[in-house]
Amino acid sequence: MRGQVPNDTSPATGEPAPWQDTRRSPAERAAALVPLMTLEEKVAQLVGVWVGADASGGGVAPHQADMTGVEWNEVIRNGLGQLTRPFGTAPVDPVAGARSLAASQDQIVAASRFRIPAQVHEECLTGFAAWKATVYPAPLSWGASFDPELVEEMAGQVARTLRAAGVHQGLAPVVDVSRDYRWGRTEETIGEDPYLVGTIGAAYVRGIEGAGVVATLKHFAGYAASRGGRNHAPVAMGRRELADAVLPPFEMALRLGGARSVMNSYAEIDGLPVAADAELLTGLLRGEWGFSGTLVSDYFAIRFLERLHGVAADGGDAARLALRAGIDVELPTVDTFGAPLIEAVKAGDVDEALIDRALQRVLTQKAELGLLDADWQALPDNVEELRLDDETGQDLALRLARESVVLLRNTGGILPLAPGRRVALVGPVADDPMAMLGCYTFPAHVGPHPEHGLGVDIPSLREALGEMVPDLAYVAGCDISGDDTSGIEAAAAVAAEADVCVLAVGDRAGLFGRGTSGEGCDATDLRLPGVQPELVRAVLATGTPVVLVALAGRPYALGAETDAAAAVVYGFFPGQRGGQALAEVLTGAVNPSGRLPVSVLRDAGGLPSTYLSPPLGRRSEVSSVDPTPAYPFGHGIGYTTFDWSDAGVRGPAEWPVDGEVTVEITVRNTGSRPGTEVVQLYLHDPVAQATRPVVRLVGYARVPLEPGRAARVSFTVPADVTSFTGVRGRRIVEPGDVELRFGRSSGDTAATVPLTLTGAEREIGHHRKLLATAGVAREGVPSPGGAAGAERPERGKAAAYGDRARLTE
Repeated sequence: MRGQVPNDTSPATGEPAPWQDTRRSPAERAAALVPLMTLEEKVAQLVGVWVGADASGGGVAPHQADMTGVEWNEVIRNGLGQLTRPFGTAPVDPVAGARSLAASQDQIVAASRFRIPAQVHEECLTGFAAWKATVYPAPLSWGASFDPELVEEMAGQVARTLRAAGVHQGLAPVVDVSRDYRWGRTEETIGEDPYLVGTIGAAYVRGIEGAGVVATLKHFAGYAASRGGRNHAPVAMGRRELADAVLPPFEMALRLGGARSVMNSYAEIDGLPVAADAELLTGLLRGEWGFSGTLVSDYFAIRFLERLHGVAADGGDAARLALRAGIDVELPTVDTFGAPLIEAVKAGDVDEALIDRALQRVLTQKAELGLLDADWQALPDNVEELRLDDETGQDLALRLARESVVLLRNTGGILPLAPGRRVALVGPVADDPMAMLGCYTFPAHVGPHPEHGLGVDIPSLREALGEMVPDLAYVAGCDISGDDTSGIEAAAAVAAEADVCVLAVGDRAGLFGRGTSGEGCDATDLRLPGVQPELVRAVLATGTPVVLVALAGRPYALGAETDAAAAVVYGFFPGQRGGQALAEVLTGAVNPSGRLPVSVLRDAGGLPSTYLSPPLGRRSEVSSVDPTPAYPFGHGIGYTTFDWSDAGVRGPAEWPVDGEVTVEITVRNTGSRPGTEVVQLYLHDPVAQATRPVVRLVGYARVPLEPGRAARVSFTVPADVTSFTGVRGRRIVEPGDVELRFGRSSGDTAATVPLTLTGAEREIGHHRKLLATAGVAREGVPSPGGAAGAERPERGKAAAYGDRARLTE
């Protein structure tokens, strides 16, 4: 009976209570508990509590100041759904933090009738966002690596540190597709291509979920497509763009990764806020896609239905709209799902069945995590040995940073830096450890806390390069932002005295205008911040060969004025070991293999647009504006050369609309040092019933090769991958002539394979095949009197998921 205090075990048999019985399924255990709970107990499971968050002063997020304080004993009296960021709110020693969290959990369990602990969540976009935790490269760097396998390995390590600290859920990855680089949160995206974002995002999810932590997909959906690149601004997007460009990475991360949680977008699409959109959150996500996990609100998003969107009259009305749409948990702290919701239910304005629906999902997930088990313990094992930054994490951070550095230009072989040359290092990010860090790292997101320091060792570019280049001369020249030009003359002078100048420019991540990149740090154009453009012009004018290094959270326009640079290197907030990775690339200790996950535009004032544009989105005679980028999506070079040859189709060129085709090409390292080529496969559909991107990525593979060695690279592509939203609003595979193009980038086609999709137009849905399968077979080195042999390509789970293709031995 509701309200009666339950027994944990049956007095007669000693059997566990039904919700604690691990022999039952998680859903059955949750269903047994729901009818026993009072309304207040139910609602308490649908909220988080953010203990210790500052709700005053200039250092908080907008609307965070609207939070009301909570009295701990009162708020846990009926149980508690979630604890918000106990490690990610203020600097806390990991061991002390784990013990404090366990003590809070013991209090929650003791205070509630059903002895249910809270589910604990933390941010983990660049690693566990806690003091003294390893800081990994930002998501744009994941995309630049084109290496899902390594991203999955990193994510697994992140999840293991979360679990060891008592955390159950990570608020990552962001699988928004970048649509306007002026948006401050571009740094949080994996890139501008749905296939790249989907394969990398799914790999991250597999790493997190594989270690037993709940991954949370952000931000469902359309958030990165706001008008003018402004945070929270309305989204002007048709359903076709939503279906073909925005939704696929979420599908891939759910189907191929197994994410158990989704977070709503703050955006409104065509006038309807996502947090109140039942068609999207329930009809599509749960109905068509079959998602059965929890849907959590972005911070304050439910209250925003009243205060920002104006579609709710008050907090209770906002709670009603969110619950009806399908949101299960209000984060970060109790607000509309507290007293306003309870009052609305008692007044008859909200059906209690909506609360039961959300509660069933929440309790099912808690059962999956072991939080309903009778023998659950709050204190993690081996807590005294807890370390959030260890050699394994640092090694992964370094490996990913190395693979993410993108060499865009290298004229005259200026790189690698030759031994014995006098090198000057200039620029505002050259000696700034924070230039390595994105907005969702602990030092940038939670700081500053100067009395505690950064928590981990983060060498700047100056420190790392100084260990490899003797007598490195250094002048900052200017700040990252601001209008002080007084140091530019000294920077130009030190550059003029050098044989080569490394000029490091870029961003500082922050929140809500306190940085030049990050959440709420949007840009009006894509010029480098502050007076950095003047610094660049002054240093280039010296005539000294310049290596321009950008450390940034978005692609800044590198137009005609930077064509004078001898080399251009890009790093997208490469993390704790980013300085070392950059220094290794500059000196040649590492051969760069990163590729652009976003295009680098030439014109800072042009309307930002991704490479996924139809013909009229490209250069044309009907406009005086040429949007051709300086460096296209997928571009990147290294210190060796590769020859691509013998492209073709394995079998007939007829491609059934319900079948697959295999295309292949030979890639040979024709240079003098080992290197990795990134083979990219693009689809070109010249005639379709709806306008299509001129090219779009449908496969890729990292191919490491020794000098003189070659590999046969193949892609088996399901016809489903060619699908798009047709004129009737349904996803179709359309027959007709198409091309699969092997590309060094989206703008550099090495070979084209013409094909014909045959059969009748075919309608497909969510269960379509999502991925091309990559295979690589290394050919033997020709020997006297013998011919080169070829081995069969390896076909494993990694290749099937679009991960790095491995070479067979």
